[in-house]
Amino acid sequence: MKDTILIKNTTIVNEGKISHADVLISKGYIQQIGVIDSQPNYKVIDGTGKHLFPGIIDGQVHFRDPGLTHKGDLYTESKAAIAGGVTSFIDMPNTVPNILTVESLKEKYGIASKKSLANYSFFLGVNGDNIDDIIKTDTSQFIGVSDDGLYFTKKGNLLADNPETMEKLFANCKSIIAIHSEKEAIVEKNEEAYREKYGEDIPVKFHPIIRSTEGCYDATKRAISLAKKHGARLHILHLTTEAETHLFQNNVPLQEKKITTEVSVHHLWFSDKDYDDLGMLIKWNPAIKTKQDKEGLLKALLDDRIDIITTDHAPHTLEEKQQTYFKSLSGAPMVQHTLNCMLEFYKRGLISLEKIVEKMCHNPAILYSMTNRGFIREGYYADLILVDLNSPWTVTKDNLLYKCGWSPLEGTTFQTAVKQTFVNGQLVYNNGHWNDTHKGMSIAFNITNNLWKH
Repeated sequence: MKDTILIKNTTIVNEGKISHADVLISKGYIQQIGVIDSQPNYKVIDGTGKHLFPGIIDGQVHFRDPGLTHKGDLYTESKAAIAGGVTSFIDMPNTVPNILTVESLKEKYGIASKKSLANYSFFLGVNGDNIDDIIKTDTSQFIGVSDDGLYFTKKGNLLADNPETMEKLFANCKSIIAIHSEKEAIVEKNEEAYREKYGEDIPVKFHPIIRSTEGCYDATKRAISLAKKHGARLHILHLTTEAETHLFQNNVPLQEKKITTEVSVHHLWFSDKDYDDLGMLIKWNPAIKTKQDKEGLLKALLDDRIDIITTDHAPHTLEEKQQTYFKSLSGAPMVQHTLNCMLEFYKRGLISLEKIVEKMCHNPAILYSMTNRGFIREGYYADLILVDLNSPWTVTKDNLLYKCGWSPLEGTTFQTAVKQTFVNGQLVYNNGHWNDTHKGMSIAFNITNNLWKH
């Protein structure tokens, strides 16, 4: 097998520019960018008519491994990710068991090393039960700590609803603190009001009213205030409201920001008008809200108040979704189609290719201080995707790779397609064909004492 790959005559989207060049890949890295002559020992891939992006880095997924693997696992969901151009991901701690200790975190890394086709990192979970252990730990060794999803295990686990716990964490934590920002007390009050009227079978169209703008805004405002007080490094996950976007700044470079945020692609794609057709399939926490919120989120993404795009990929079985309101589980699979969604916005003239690459590739690498990823640069890992911007296809059950076997995007026709995906220099996905013999790597990041570095 030829270990050196030459991508010829491609259009590169990188660091705010679009250019035409060849790219030489060898030993896992980008060796050269420019006009490169082919050699007999090179595997040549024709990039004519295609765009070359850095591999997407998804900063928030729920791949369900360990303990919830009937929904998805680190093999199936990383495979779906790669088909969608995602070459690296950060997974959340709400597995079974919850990842609340260094020992369980190491075990999860061990599982990923055997199963994940994409590069991986994991948040350490933090809640009221382990806060004292967390603040005694050198948290700089972790890519971040998070409470996301842990509220499913037990009420009161949201940091945003516990200012004393949050203040203790902000005063002592040396890593990024990524939080789910909703006030559970406001949500519970709204739940009771609608339960009195509708019983257990509340129409899902009321979900964004129950998980309201007020509940999100108040929680985010308080978290930002406490983070500023302590100089903490705060990241607000999956922003959903136009109101919240005004709490974030865009007057300093991302490298200098101590308070950052993200938008998940479904909050840009769907609005509350879609509940009538899709029902519980688009029940997420925080909720999909109004068209005004959707447009406000896109505006904040474009003007850099929002820093990155994620998927919050959260597969459940159809049986788990198609329940009455309180029983239906929140979350849905998105990682295979996130780039396609963003490229549809490009096709509509709403965002540039350069901005898509900035928010999905460059900025996640910057925000999480990843080593040699997120850019098309000589000496960087060859995490790359070749995209055809004029290759229509329709999402059907037959072409889904999610273990759960469904998507809220079924029936959607996209104009663009990922044709090839390279992970650490290996051509893992090639026009529907797979090479899954190579596994992804633990993502190194720039700190002094990183247990997970190779």
